[in-house]
Formats: sequence, structure tokens, C-alpha cells
Amino acid sequence: MRETRTMPVPDGLDGMRVDAGLARLLGLSRTAVAAMAEDGSVQLDGVAAGKSDRLVGGAWLEVEFPEPRRELTIEAEAVEGLTILYADDDIVAVDKPVGVAAHPGVGWSGPTVVGGLAAAGYRISTSGAHERQGIVHRLDVGTSGVMMVAQSERAYTVLKRAFKERTIDKRYHALVQGHPDPSSGTIDAPIGRARGNDWKFAVTADGRPSVTHYDTVEAFQAASLLDIHLETGRTHQIRVHFSAIRHPCCGDLTYGADPRLAERLGLQRQWLHARALGFNHPADGRYLEITSEYPADLKNALDVLRNA
Repeated sequence: MRETRTMPVPDGLDGMRVDAGLARLLGLSRTAVAAMAEDGSVQLDGVAAGKSDRLVGGAWLEVEFPEPRRELTIEAEAVEGLTILYADDDIVAVDKPVGVAAHPGVGWSGPTVVGGLAAAGYRISTSGAHERQGIVHRLDVGTSGVMMVAQSERAYTVLKRAFKERTIDKRYHALVQGHPDPSSGTIDAPIGRARGNDWKFAVTADGRPSVTHYDTVEAFQAASLLDIHLETGRTHQIRVHFSAIRHPCCGDLTYGADPRLAERLGLQRQWLHARALGFNHPADGRYLEITSEYPADLKNALDVLRNA
């Protein structure tokens, strides 16, 4: 259970940035407070506050602290199905299978990308938290596709900034139920934690700005294959946004997918695949695009629809 503290903002902190003011108030580092704000865990008068927002004396402050961290170890362990799409001295891009986490985490004892790379002899950047060293972005355990890890300290710094500044083109393919109208469009809806559920997210009035662009690639009787470009990168963003417009990812029972359609398509997880990453190389600036093919379960679902 995460600790929550509520209090009025002291008048002496009026006008200060959230990260600086709360670091002073709570005795934490600015980095720690910034991470909490990025996670949506800092609210002022019921509205999620960003790290650079300004405090207002007397405003009602609610802070949800992260669970106490325990040291996690990275086990070098070969990961079945984890393949290398591209590698050089600065970066390594992998094709992440479903059922593999990006890095170790509390409550996760399964395979990880960093563990698989360690077993394959790759040297990962030492930047970042111990269990997340080299990780510049993540994919959910239940999402397959292309994922990039930094090998050099230079690459880690440059790529973290690029993801933060949204200069990396992240493309996903998703099979969603029904036919979104319009067939190409943008979903602009804030995302926050679902009420009463620490691991599920929803479109909420006080959530963080979230923007998803999509185009229909192929339409079937019961579903549509979409090409998706993320302008922001919130947790479960694609799943939440398409669930909110009543076109959930096929097989995504957590976010309202039809279990009968999932069974017909042979899906045991959401049909969501990180298709491509386009970016400027952190060392020499040349543009690279790395793509990932659909795994067998996603291909099978498409074959079922095409042969219906």
C-alpha cells in the first residue's frame, strides 16, 4: 500500500516550482519529486501537477509516495525469442517477445530484456537506476516488438533526451474491435490512474495530456488494423485511448475487449505490436528506422479475419 500525504501548501512555497518546493517541504531530492510528478502522484487542488508547475500558497496538496524500493538484481539469463535487430557500440535494438519485461521489477520474476542482453554478452550503459540501467524506453510485458537499449553513456543521455522531447518516431500496429470513425484521426484525452486501481489507467479529467494519432491500414468485418503514432508516451496509452472510444484492442480483456472475439482469433493478450522506431543515431546523427515483424500469434489472428 502506497503512503499518501495531504496538506495545504505553505505560504512560504508560493510561486516555487513543484519539484523545488516539494523537495524542500518533504525532504526529498528534486529528481525524486520530479519522478513522482511525472507519474501523476502529485496533485494540487485535485489536479495532477507537473514538475515545473508553480505552487500556490494554501492550495490543497496530495502526494502519493512510491512503494519503498528494494534492491533488485539483474540475472543474466537467455530469453527465448529475444532477437537482435540492430547493434553497434552505442545502441542495441531487440525484438521483444510477449511475456518479457524490459527490466526487473518488484513482483516480477520472469525474463527481462536486460537479463537477456547480459546473457548474450552485451555491455549495457550504467546510467539510470540499477535495475533499469541502459533503459531509455519500455514496452509492457504483454506488448511485443522493437525496443532499444543504450550501450554507451553518451547514447543513454542523448536518447533519454530524445524520448523526452518526442523527437523519436514510435510506430505501433494495433488490431482494434470495430471500425473507428473517422478511419484516420487523433485521440486527445488525458490519462490518469483508474479510480480504486493502482495498475489500471483511464481517461480522466485530471490526467496527464495524452495524444494518439492513427490511420486504418486494413478493415475487416469485425476489426480494424491500425498504424499508430504516439505523440506522448503514457502507460497503457494506446489500450486506454481505444478503449475510451469503444474500440479496444482485440484480446485486451482488461480494457473491455470481447472475450468471444479473442477466443475466435486465438488471442491470449492484446493485439498490440511496437512496429518501428525512427531516430537519429546518438553518435553520428544518421537517421535509422528499425522495424519488427509480427509474431506468430498476431499473424494468426489476422489470418483468421482475412479468411472469414
